[in-house]
Amino acid sequence: MCPHCRAFITNKDRVCPYCNETVGPRAADQRNPAALLGGLIPHGRFNIVVILLVNVGLYLASTIYSMRSGNSEGFMNIDGRTLLAFGAKYPPLIAQGQWWRLVTAGFLHGGLLHIFMNSYVLFDVGWQVEEIYGASRMWVIYFIASTFGFYVSSVWSSALSVGASAGLMGLIGAMIAMGMSHRSALGDAVRGHYVRWVVWILVIGLLPGLHVDNAAHIGGLAGGFGVAWLAGQPRLGDSLRERLWRAASWLCILITVVSFLKWYLWFAQATQ
Repeated sequence: MCPHCRAFITNKDRVCPYCNETVGPRAADQRNPAALLGGLIPHGRFNIVVILLVNVGLYLASTIYSMRSGNSEGFMNIDGRTLLAFGAKYPPLIAQGQWWRLVTAGFLHGGLLHIFMNSYVLFDVGWQVEEIYGASRMWVIYFIASTFGFYVSSVWSSALSVGASAGLMGLIGAMIAMGMSHRSALGDAVRGHYVRWVVWILVIGLLPGLHVDNAAHIGGLAGGFGVAWLAGQPRLGDSLRERLWRAASWLCILITVVSFLKWYLWFAQATQ
């Protein structure tokens, strides 16, 4: 319906044929843009696909490196030496100035089951966060949750640690924040659902023999919840608030790229 003369028009009309006024895109189209590559990559999950591709690419590269280093089980379980070489969180090296490990550790995984479970949760929860908070806020939530999670982990323990679960806990924290901000039965249901997720994840992390980094989980949960609570949900229009969140997302992407460049320079020098 034309917002000016209220005449019925098609969703392809950009100028109303009755009053000749310019018609902008529908609110639904602004919040949910069309799919990319003919539907091969849904726009609402584009960020998730990018993160998954980076995770899988690094897992394959670290697997090949591990197997060439003599680990015959490298495809199923990557050895600690390889993970350290690829940028795992390791507090002694972070204290020496390798801060970028707080970023790169979130894209590494220690085994096939590890990356499979994290990828499943990322795809299951990530698209909801991206749909509700928008692409820019989702990037910031994920980046800060993952980095802060590994920072908490490095303060808590000097052990080697990797995995996307700190960022995933941040996404879960964002959904809990959304449930708390909506004082309704739906908000209560969303909050209760993801609080149960948190309880199960933390309880599983206490089981012996699994070597789960609960400190990173708790830090990621706190970081994601805090950013989401501060960010709120995006509004239509190109306001200063929305531009700031887009700038923040690009800053997070830039820091991630710089972190991997620093890792590559260190890796190239260490393996000469």
